[in-house]
Amino acid sequence: MKKIASFTVNHIDLLRGVYVSRKDVVANEHILTTFDIRMKRPNLEPVINNGELHTIEHLAATFLRNHEVWDEKTVYFGPMGCRTGVYVIFKGDLNPLDVLPIITEMFQFIADFEGDIPGATARDCGNYLDMNLPMAKFEAKKFLEEVLTNIKEENMIYPK
Repeated sequence: MKKIASFTVNHIDLLRGVYVSRKDVVANEHILTTFDIRMKRPNLEPVINNGELHTIEHLAATFLRNHEVWDEKTVYFGPMGCRTGVYVIFKGDLNPLDVLPIITEMFQFIADFEGDIPGATARDCGNYLDMNLPMAKFEAKKFLEEVLTNIKEENMIYPK
């Protein structure tokens, strides 16, 4: 069995950043770009706990699907199983520089968020009690300040 694309990435040298994970052609004409938003160094930093990752998912998905420009371009937002980051899929043939403004805006939204977490009720979510807003804000702010605000080329190109 051949490896899936994400298992061919060199996780030993992978930095935190925003990467093109894959591009898929749908219906022979539409391109979907999957971005790997890597918030933690794999196998070197502690992973993001479920509560904060779940909260990031709720806030980011709600933010993107309510954005005046990116709402129609957003296909999916969700956590990585390894808990070192998240995936977002956008319509279009895109690269990290195309999405850095919206990704930065999204992480700023999460870092500044106050109030009830959207969808965090028994009716709306299958695990609504597993949320951690203070730590989600902490993780978002850390990624925003340490990576996104001064992102470098090595944070946007997968290592060999």
